[in-house]
Amino acid sequence: MTTFKKLLLAFTVMGASVAAHADTTNFAGLTFGQTSDKVKKSNALNDNLNHPNADGVIGKDNTWGVRLGQQDSQGRYYATYDNVSGSHNGIKLRQENLLGSYDLFYPVGGSTKLFGGATAGLTKLTQDSPGFSRDSDIGYAIGGQVGVLQQVSQNTSVELGYRYLRSNASTEMSERGGSKQGSLDLTSSAQTYLSANYAF
Repeated sequence: MTTFKKLLLAFTVMGASVAAHADTTNFAGLTFGQTSDKVKKSNALNDNLNHPNADGVIGKDNTWGVRLGQQDSQGRYYATYDNVSGSHNGIKLRQENLLGSYDLFYPVGGSTKLFGGATAGLTKLTQDSPGFSRDSDIGYAIGGQVGVLQQVSQNTSVELGYRYLRSNASTEMSERGGSKQGSLDLTSSAQTYLSANYAF
């Protein structure tokens, strides 16, 4: 967690530096996309539940989010909340992300920019499978994103992006009124998304 704290500190300093040295504009946005997770299963879970396909629980499932931040001609920093849920082979999971991101812009035309940046924050993983006790855990999330941003009008823009996150959130599976069957560890998630942004 020491590395995570250093990254959050670096993100805060970068954001403060941008705000102090450039004219910034506030913006808010809505995101919609698809998320696929990589989930590591414990040996006990494999033995007790006959090797379930945990990677398919959240696999190209719809993801909704909101964001709020500031931007200038060189880049932007913003906070995002998004959530996704899925079920497969009797396992049901929900993933919620609270993230801080910083992007740099690279103009490629009068109203088009490429962007790339880093993200750090928290991920909450909740297991709510039928027949099992509900369980949740909060872990770190760290990764990055790339994409293309298209200005539609003076105040509106749309973007297409890809984000990859590493995480250590973990949840247990215990039968209701019974014993623990094993655990699920979220290792990474990949998200392709569209966003509509409004500057104010």
